[in-house]
Amino acid sequence: MSDEPRKIEEHLQSKSTWLRLFNMVILAICFGIAETVAIAVVLFQFFTVLFTGERNTNVVRLGSSLSQYLYQIARYMTYNSEERPFPFGRWPEPEVVVVDSGVDVDAEAR
Repeated sequence: MSDEPRKIEEHLQSKSTWLRLFNMVILAICFGIAETVAIAVVLFQFFTVLFTGERNTNVVRLGSSLSQYLYQIARYMTYNSEERPFPFGRWPEPEVVVVDSGVDVDAEAR
């Protein structure tokens, strides 16, 4: 029992713990911004399909990398990953996406 208060004090004084909190605050802000951009991407792609009948390949790629980014932030903030997402790390590459005149975007998912 006598070691427990000492361990708590060590954790409270740990620079890595406070640095992670700082990273999490920055990433929470980034998550909110990315979430707003994702909603805009969804709406833009919907109206593109509505008016042209085809998906915009660049928007599909953006949506793919954006969804991976949101996933990376969630994993880091819930302590499921130690890898820091953008802006502390690299922006995720979009998954390979096949866009054709059909309805399905990701043929590999089947």
